[in-house]
Amino acid sequence: MTAAKINDLNFTPPAAVTELAAKVKAFVKEKVVPYETDPRWGAHGPSDELRIELNDLARAAGVFAPHVPKEYGGVGLGQVGRAYVFEAAGYSILGPTAIHCASPDEGNIHLLDVVARPDQREHFLKPLATGKLRSCFCMTEPGGGAGSDPSLMKTTARLDGNEWVINGRKWLITGAGGAGFAIVMAKIEGGEHDGKATMFLVDMPNPAIKHARTLDTMDSSFTGGHAVIDFDNLRLPADAVLGEIGKGFRYAQVRLAPARLSHCMRWLGSAGRAQEIATEYARHRMAFGKRLGEHQGVSFMLADNMMDIHMARLAIWHTAWLLDQGERASNESSLSKVVCSEAIARVADRCVQILGGMGITRDTVVERIFRDTRAFRIYDGPSEVHRAVLGERIVKGAL
Repeated sequence: MTAAKINDLNFTPPAAVTELAAKVKAFVKEKVVPYETDPRWGAHGPSDELRIELNDLARAAGVFAPHVPKEYGGVGLGQVGRAYVFEAAGYSILGPTAIHCASPDEGNIHLLDVVARPDQREHFLKPLATGKLRSCFCMTEPGGGAGSDPSLMKTTARLDGNEWVINGRKWLITGAGGAGFAIVMAKIEGGEHDGKATMFLVDMPNPAIKHARTLDTMDSSFTGGHAVIDFDNLRLPADAVLGEIGKGFRYAQVRLAPARLSHCMRWLGSAGRAQEIATEYARHRMAFGKRLGEHQGVSFMLADNMMDIHMARLAIWHTAWLLDQGERASNESSLSKVVCSEAIARVADRCVQILGGMGITRDTVVERIFRDTRAFRIYDGPSEVHRAVLGERIVKGAL
């Protein structure tokens, strides 16, 4: 075995990636962080006015949407490149919104890039990739419908002549308020594809799509919030299908594996920010005759945070590398989602504890990071579902 083979494992990213990540980090610190007290960032996320303002700043700084395909002005970052850049953007919760790599648009850009027809790319992907509009992904349902178990989907699509007729209710639809279009998951009713999930593309607003309400949730990082949406005899042309009829669940995996990893990347940046704030506080706050950080109970928490951040980052890098090799990486994506969401939640919780009374106030962004990262353990698959899937595969000898 040659020395080159022995030393084949390489954790050094291309210089262009580290330079871009550093540029994004500097932009977020200098331009985005001051907006964290802007009243346009409310309980249901940053307003569209604020989003557009931040997007313009990102364009001026040359850091807008580096992950999108080159044909739309991006640099087509691969998953490893995104791991570095998205973590840098996540230094502020508003950072991903500013550089246009926030959910659900980032995941929808990827899905459309892989699946959409040329005409759909022009009509839907181009304006989304360039930030001219936002989108939403309509899959989750209330009342015993599709959630962690997507096979329970109740929303139906029936072919009536040369039109699809869609009926159903979705909820927790991120970004629906003010979205320019939706990707809708529905179960085919009748015909050879009866019972099979299919994706549809539809422009918004549409009179047959009713925004029933915006849910009050503990997180507040997504423009448009989380909505309850009713589809009341929504009629779409036969060619409104995204991809092929009956392959909705397959396309959902195309979207979800990298999308859940992107969440890990962005929230890891926020965990690093919380650690930075808690560390600075521990270095200067005096308690019982010495600096807070000199008390072992506090220094141990900072050390545990460092370890959680490091291990989460390694999980992200490995899964990102596999995706860049063309692997599905479904197992690695699941385990990374659990490892990262739980590690990041621990980091945020410890930082609140270290800050004490200040930690539960909004005098620092740590309180907001704590709330938003708690939600991360639920969306894109709760930890328990990922554990169940991985455990079943282990028992069957598939892992």
